[in-house]
Amino acid sequence: MSRPALTRARAALAAVLAPALAAVALAGCAAPSAQDAQDAGPAEGAPSADGAFPVTLEHAYGETTIEAEPQRVVAWDWSTQDAVIGLGVAPVAMTTYTYGGDDEGVLPWTADALAEQGLETPQLLTYGAEVPFEEIAAAEPDVILAVNSGLTEGDYATLSQIAPTVVQPGDPYVTPWQEQVELVGAALGRSAQAEELVAETSAAITAQAEANPELAGATFAYASGDVSTGQLSLYVPGDVRVQLLTELGMELSPYVEQNAPGDGAFSYLVSLEQADQVSSDVLVAWFGDQAAVDAFTADPLVQRVPAVASGAFAPVVGESFVMATSAVSALSIPWALEDYVPLLAEAVRASGRSSGSAG
Repeated sequence: MSRPALTRARAALAAVLAPALAAVALAGCAAPSAQDAQDAGPAEGAPSADGAFPVTLEHAYGETTIEAEPQRVVAWDWSTQDAVIGLGVAPVAMTTYTYGGDDEGVLPWTADALAEQGLETPQLLTYGAEVPFEEIAAAEPDVILAVNSGLTEGDYATLSQIAPTVVQPGDPYVTPWQEQVELVGAALGRSAQAEELVAETSAAITAQAEANPELAGATFAYASGDVSTGQLSLYVPGDVRVQLLTELGMELSPYVEQNAPGDGAFSYLVSLEQADQVSSDVLVAWFGDQAAVDAFTADPLVQRVPAVASGAFAPVVGESFVMATSAVSALSIPWALEDYVPLLAEAVRASGRSSGSAG
């Protein structure tokens, strides 16, 4: 970043964070409360990070050095909190999920993991179009992790004035779940545990793939169920939704790959007038509720999608189920597989495709 840009970022930071930092300063003279100690840092019995620091991590906007084992971790984006908690560390603050979360705004598999480890629910950060810089600063983090985010370089510059910040390594929102765990593991000094978590989650996926051989080689297109604009949104190679299906042995439709614009976005639009060209064995799409599914399948243009016409349609229905298979993480995958794989296998069977045949 150029010096003028950095100067502007610092000026913006001062203006944005002044009220929050003033409040922190007033409270900062007091010793941390017992609740702070309970909520922050490693879970009881978690391995230490001896010898792991300092560590320097590369990401989309450069590199970040973490000098010592973090004790106050802020997780900001769709799924970073799951990697942090999965490695036995309680964030001091994490994203609120109004879509798919419980009454507090916590996703069910995240809540389960917190409960299993005896950890309190962290402070929940407001999620919206703007990053809640004041809330993040007030949490007094010593590291900010956002490894599957869409943060801009300006956001990164501002957050880095609060604490060392590690953002997405490449394009926004497409960091593979394995890489999320590995990056967070390195940032927390828990690379060995990260390897174990990746291995355990991969084993769960492999077991489901082996138990459902009809998935192997079946082609799919993955879409958003909202066609109110007269367009179908298709997810591209590299998107985390697509990745999970390929790990189960399925193959992305050649149509989707050939027409993907390659512009770094995780999806692209196809006119419903061309829906009959979206060729695949199976169509997967997500919906908040059954009423949205019914509206989708009632659309005459949607009915021209070959997989829909053949009954090889796999609707992912319900906000939590949607988040588990969209904000894919090492914690959401085991939670989702029990319902997800039978849904996919049923759609493959409906396609009339036999195991191992071409799509």
